[in-house]
Amino acid sequence: MVMAMAAPEIGSSTGPDQLEQLRFLHEVARLATTARTWDELLEIVVDGTRDALHGDVTSLYLLDRDGAYLTLAATNGLDRYQIGRARVPFSEGVTGRVAASREPLVIADVRSDPRFLWVRGLDQRRFIASMLSVPLTWNDQIVGVLNVQTEQERPFTADDVAQLQAIGDLLAGIVEKGRQQSEAEERLEQLRQIDEARSELIALVTHELRTPLAVVRAYTELLADDPPLEGRDSRDPSRRAQRQAWHDAAMDQVERLDRLVDSILASVRIVPAEAATVTPTDVEAAIAEVTASIRPIVRQHHLDVRTGLRHHALADAPRLRQILEHLIENAVKYAPPDTTITVDHDLVEGFVRIGVSDQGPGVPEEWRERIFEPYARRETHTARGSGIGLYAAKRLGESMGARLWVEPAEPTGARFVIALPAAAAV
Repeated sequence: MVMAMAAPEIGSSTGPDQLEQLRFLHEVARLATTARTWDELLEIVVDGTRDALHGDVTSLYLLDRDGAYLTLAATNGLDRYQIGRARVPFSEGVTGRVAASREPLVIADVRSDPRFLWVRGLDQRRFIASMLSVPLTWNDQIVGVLNVQTEQERPFTADDVAQLQAIGDLLAGIVEKGRQQSEAEERLEQLRQIDEARSELIALVTHELRTPLAVVRAYTELLADDPPLEGRDSRDPSRRAQRQAWHDAAMDQVERLDRLVDSILASVRIVPAEAATVTPTDVEAAIAEVTASIRPIVRQHHLDVRTGLRHHALADAPRLRQILEHLIENAVKYAPPDTTITVDHDLVEGFVRIGVSDQGPGVPEEWRERIFEPYARRETHTARGSGIGLYAAKRLGESMGARLWVEPAEPTGARFVIALPAAAAV
């Protein structure tokens, strides 16, 4: 449609020059829509325009997204080093004025025209004589400006203006769509790189944690390495039993840290390395195991574990325990000391719901989705940590078909709920 509209402006008769121009428009449209890269597209634009207008220099400036400047995007006669660097203020110079007015502009002699703007790094006055500029508009928005310049003075005609305007009309949409695609691909690449860097950093940190954990494990074993009694009774059996209890508790925490490292590594993967092993799991037994292992962490709080009917849920038992650890640790972070943390479970419409409630400040409605994002953490006077726990819990839950959400607790605080398909209710 653009070619059909532009053709009458080229001339009432269709001579060899007009046919050449029409062929050029068709060729540019074909090449521009099949360009493999953004840079290749822009090279096609400037090279084809220069040849069609028999100019010496062609330059394409694109309006920055903030609308303050036009930046050199492609050229075949100026210093290519300035691509992406040379900028013209909107409404200043010939290029800026054309963008502001949205009208073509012909400059017979740029050396004596005060509207011509010298741009540092592009000393065009030394070799440019005449200039023709047209705006590129798309959906009533300025996209950029296309310039054709000559080394010798040249009286650009109305046909020249019409031809360059036809090229501009044809290219505006192609260039803008190509630019949007290029920007979208760049943003996706940046997000991919950020995600890779984040994953690599967490993998590195968690990997480095394994060595001190192994050392702690070894020293803990050595500290508990009492000489065998060999048929005699201990002189202090209660002290010996106490040391053994401390050893077992310390080893439980080392094992817990190992699981935490594994859960962090799993949380940064799109899909956990190993598929979840979903089997009927005794929910009450899992809660009891977790609460017993983290007693030292909740020593400043009152832990209320509510029992009832024995529910079994379809879950990966180790991952369920990790989720419960994350939720209870989160409650400890946000709930003031001497308040109660409640753990309960119930059967609701075929799902076992495990709740972890606290008496902290609660979670505002606008944060109830965000807190499950990686590194999201609300600032409170009690909060501490990296903001990975709830994210890891959600990802671990998703890996075995569970749902995790937060809701207000009664009378105050937050209640985190993990819902799993019920296997049986006894």
